[in-house]
Amino acid sequence: MPANGDDNRPSPETLLKRAQAEEAEADQAHRGKLKIFLGYAAGVGKTYAMLEAARQRRSEGRDVVAGYVESHGRSETDALLEGLEVLPRKEFIHQGVRLPEMDLDALLARKPQIALVDELAHSNAPGARHDKRWQDVEELLAAGIDVFTTVNIQHFESLNDVVARITGVVVRETLPDHLLDTAFEIRLVDIPPEDLLQRLHEGKVYIANQAAKAMEKFFRPGNLMALRELSLRRTAARVDDQMRAYMETQAITGPWAATERLLVCVSGSPYSEKLIRATCRLAEELKAQWYTVYIETPGSGKHARENREHVWRDLRLAESLGSQVASVTAPTVTDAILDYAARHNVTKIVMGKPTRPRWRELVAPPVVDRVIRHSGAIDVVVVSFASPGEAARRPKRAVPGAPDFRGYGASLLLVAAVSVVCEFFRPLLDPTNMVMFYLLAVVVAAVRLSRKQAVVTSFLGVLAFDFFFVPPRLTFAVADAQYLITFIALFTVGVVISTLVARSKERAEAMRTREVQTASLYYLSRDLAAAVDIGAVMKALIRNVEEALNAHVALFLPEGERLDVMAASSGLTIDAKEQAVADWAFRNRHPAGRGTDTLVSADLLYLPLQTPASTLAVMGVRLENEVEYRSTESRRLLDAFATQAAMAMERVQFSRQAEQAQVLQARENLERALLNSISHDLRTPLASVTGVLTSLRDEGAHLSDPARRELLDTACGEAERLNRFVGNLLDMTRIEAGAVRLNLEPCDVQDLVGCALAVLEPRIENREISFRMLPVMPLVPMDLVLMTQVLVNLLENSVKYSPPATPIEIAAKTSATRLIIEITDHGPGVPEKDLQRVFDKFYRIPVPEGAGGTGLGLSICKGIVEAHGGTIRAENRPGGGLGIVLHLPLDPGSLPGL
Repeated sequence: MPANGDDNRPSPETLLKRAQAEEAEADQAHRGKLKIFLGYAAGVGKTYAMLEAARQRRSEGRDVVAGYVESHGRSETDALLEGLEVLPRKEFIHQGVRLPEMDLDALLARKPQIALVDELAHSNAPGARHDKRWQDVEELLAAGIDVFTTVNIQHFESLNDVVARITGVVVRETLPDHLLDTAFEIRLVDIPPEDLLQRLHEGKVYIANQAAKAMEKFFRPGNLMALRELSLRRTAARVDDQMRAYMETQAITGPWAATERLLVCVSGSPYSEKLIRATCRLAEELKAQWYTVYIETPGSGKHARENREHVWRDLRLAESLGSQVASVTAPTVTDAILDYAARHNVTKIVMGKPTRPRWRELVAPPVVDRVIRHSGAIDVVVVSFASPGEAARRPKRAVPGAPDFRGYGASLLLVAAVSVVCEFFRPLLDPTNMVMFYLLAVVVAAVRLSRKQAVVTSFLGVLAFDFFFVPPRLTFAVADAQYLITFIALFTVGVVISTLVARSKERAEAMRTREVQTASLYYLSRDLAAAVDIGAVMKALIRNVEEALNAHVALFLPEGERLDVMAASSGLTIDAKEQAVADWAFRNRHPAGRGTDTLVSADLLYLPLQTPASTLAVMGVRLENEVEYRSTESRRLLDAFATQAAMAMERVQFSRQAEQAQVLQARENLERALLNSISHDLRTPLASVTGVLTSLRDEGAHLSDPARRELLDTACGEAERLNRFVGNLLDMTRIEAGAVRLNLEPCDVQDLVGCALAVLEPRIENREISFRMLPVMPLVPMDLVLMTQVLVNLLENSVKYSPPATPIEIAAKTSATRLIIEITDHGPGVPEKDLQRVFDKFYRIPVPEGAGGTGLGLSICKGIVEAHGGTIRAENRPGGGLGIVLHLPLDPGSLPGL
């Protein structure tokens, strides 16, 4: 504590830190600034957030260049790259494979104000200048270039073991923690795990089969929640360090309770070990950092020498439990504790409850009292050291109706004490004035004891006053008859006071009981509202009844023709006799068992859990004693518990029935849609083939050769149509079952388009189909048969939904990592609200006259493209018509690392 009382003057340590910070800022002036977009898993939107921030800086006039950005084929991410300068990548050849990497030299030569570098933990290709991309970033920062980058929390070296224990996956690509600590800004990109899993299901993170594998190994809800907590806590720790540095440089005493920090003081006493463990448990509950400090004062030198080994033992224990330990020398313990708490922004001080006798505390106030008085905004948590044996030795409350001889003894001692005090004041006061002392004794007895004992105190007070102070003294004779009025008044007032105080205590006790009952019902209602099934309802009911009434509970639910015990308190056993009583209560919808007028020999009280419509279960309760069974308050509380539980069970049943009804409705809708979709497409070709065969059978001899050939052509066409339809159904089944196996081979895009046009030639008639591509196109790894089917389905869709005289265009080009094929027509397009649904199974928009289909063609295309690691989307052309754009990776075996 400052000696001159100036609390706002910085300490020498603070001034030194401020000087060091200013020196570090001067050294960093010529370096670039690092901004990290931090996430907890792939797919949370780090790259998207980085590109949005980059576009914002570009709109502000900053020079922004994308040194390396990986969109993974996500269209919304690619859209953000439009308008930004993208630096061409540099290719390295390793074992015959071309590996594109960031061109560090070109980026240094370009020297923009801001460079975008994605995937900070990436390992560079062999032959690059640095082994890791974070080393490239260090060189960019040293050159004075600001860097925006992305990384996941699991890639930091200090968390490698933690992540391995949580997920079971050892992360190989790691980077040092100092990058996170020295970053100019950290932006946490966070979405709930449920939303991330939904994105994974929708194929926005990985393709279908890769997403399934990721969900089995890494993207499990528990893993994601743990990683999310790591990212939140690590970001919060960085912000907390900045806040503490600011407080130190600005000489702010605090505490700023942005995060919890605990401080515990040890002295080597037998209770220090328990105090340390209590603080550790509290820190774990609060997820807080905690400190352990030993304070040595000038007057405790001899004690410290004798107790040094105990102190070291306590400090080692605290350190092993995760605490930061320190030893401080200070003039007084209280000032040292408060000064240490202020310097470390401590929000809670944990101290032990004083164990010294009360008279010693009055002479010398304990440290905990002095700390509480001067702690200011810091909370003080006091830990009790009472052992279970000591708690057991405490006096127990008297049983109602039994005489309390200790209370009557206390009344006698109270009157004796008042008589001694009156004897001391007898030379100074008249006897009538001493009556007030005895009235005070009656009030004390009424407040601290019972009404009967207060009346006894009043009666003993009259006798003592008469014997010791009314002339003649030391006898019960009364010389002056007026004292009789004093005796009657003293006794009457004492009785009235004791009665009024007793009534007040009874009312307070009744209010306390009602408050406890209300709180119990509130807690039960809260737990039941959160219960989603019968099991959760039963657990909540048992827990609340046990806590509210200190009882044992068993719950019986009907199983066929009998009741079975579905849940019970630990240690409670139910025999056949008790089960028979529960069955009677269930069938008769009436309480039975102990405390009732029916089957009173049972050990438990059985209450049916019923609603106006039916009886759902039976609750059996074993209370502490017989009085509790007859208590109106206990029965009223149990009835309320039973009613609340029955309503919760009924709600769960209704909810389950509603879910089943929704499932049935959805199934009926799907079956109806399937039948409506395929009935016409099955019946039409079958009817045509049947008609042709019938005509040939009945009139074949009379038909001319051209007529017979025309009928046969019609039958063949309809049979082919039926064959395609059945094939589409089988292909869709294989895709959904994950049975599609890719035969990847380097293919020429021109050969792919040629194969598709050859299949469609009989069906496109005179339709003009144009094809354009870049002069030089690379060979793309793909399954030629399946991708031919994709193009056939897309071209057939364009032919079906566009006017006959309009052309269809096919265009092919490549980006850095993708092959892009676009098929456009000049038809009416698709309503905006249907663009995202055209790839759903059996979904069809209103079709032109004569255009058939089942709505499976585009679904099959989507499944095959995603199996290749690509994406497909539909978009309306500005001039009219629909465009289908599909992206295929040039290297489909590259999956973003975890």
